[in-house]
Amino acid sequence: MNKLRDNTEPLRLALDRHSSAVRMDPALPLLPLPSAEIRSWFGEIDIYLFDQIIKGRFDHRRRVLDAGCGDGRNLIYFLRRGFTCFGVDENAAAIEHVRGVAATLAPALSPLNFHVGDLEHLPWDDHTVDAVICSAVLHFAVDDAHFGRMLQGMWRVLAPGGLFFARLASSIGLESRIQRVRGRVDLPDGSERFVVDEPMLLQWAERLGAQMLDPIKTTNVQYQRCMTTWCLLKSAPA
Repeated sequence: MNKLRDNTEPLRLALDRHSSAVRMDPALPLLPLPSAEIRSWFGEIDIYLFDQIIKGRFDHRRRVLDAGCGDGRNLIYFLRRGFTCFGVDENAAAIEHVRGVAATLAPALSPLNFHVGDLEHLPWDDHTVDAVICSAVLHFAVDDAHFGRMLQGMWRVLAPGGLFFARLASSIGLESRIQRVRGRVDLPDGSERFVVDEPMLLQWAERLGAQMLDPIKTTNVQYQRCMTTWCLLKSAPA
């Protein structure tokens, strides 16, 4: 242990000297904090959506719909990079905010790309977009039928070869702590959500004729709630 500490001491001292030089030399540019720099490019992006960008899932998918976009936190990067962005949300104030953000970051986009409405009655034609983002929205379904209508509404506007990315509440990992594994339940965190289980997601993927792009991944937040990431590829017609 002492030998390891001795071997790393010169490196530590060199780093300390470099840091001091950066702080003391007014000629050196002040670099932004890493968190500020990342936030300026990506906003408060869903980290699992960030993962999809890194995997190249948006390299050739330039038309992006954020279904349930809220204030547009997941659209910042796409707006900055010239993607053709669309958004829908039931909250009119949120849509006004997104339009303002888009006017600043992507002034060529029409404000009509951002629409007040629900996921069941999207105003766009079939196959309009190459990717649909639906983060923390599907778990507001009131029942199975409502869940299905929202999902099929988004699927309709997605082009063949398109990416469907969803994050939603699930019962995976909470089975012994909630009343049922599907439908609306009271979660341990005090919220009420529509939850899904793995068989339900697999059944819907098969029903849609979709390919699973990633295994179903679930984050368990200290047994208070579980959020599942669901990524599908819309196959081309046979």
